[in-house]
Amino acid sequence: MSKKKNPARPRHVPQRTCFVCREKRDKRQLTRLVRTPEGTVLVDPTGKQNGRGAYLCDQVTCWDKVLANGRLLNQALKTSVTPDDLAAIATHRPAAQSEAASH
Repeated sequence: MSKKKNPARPRHVPQRTCFVCREKRDKRQLTRLVRTPEGTVLVDPTGKQNGRGAYLCDQVTCWDKVLANGRLLNQALKTSVTPDDLAAIATHRPAAQSEAASH
């Protein structure tokens, strides 16, 4: 009395959009930036931290645009990003060779 198994369905992979280049990618390929309830902005490596989140891809050009122009992050997170917040985010910037390897 064996039950027939349904054929394996492809696993659902959540998609998110980079707020700079607007490219859709798998959620795990993006870095989540979060505005905490206290108002600070930081990198969320777990992707589960409380607060408003925005996703950033691993392209160096996207990171450079965010770090050079805090207004992009202000719009995405609906807050005012401080220079200290940007400095903390800059420490998570991917190395230049990762972009060449991904293309």
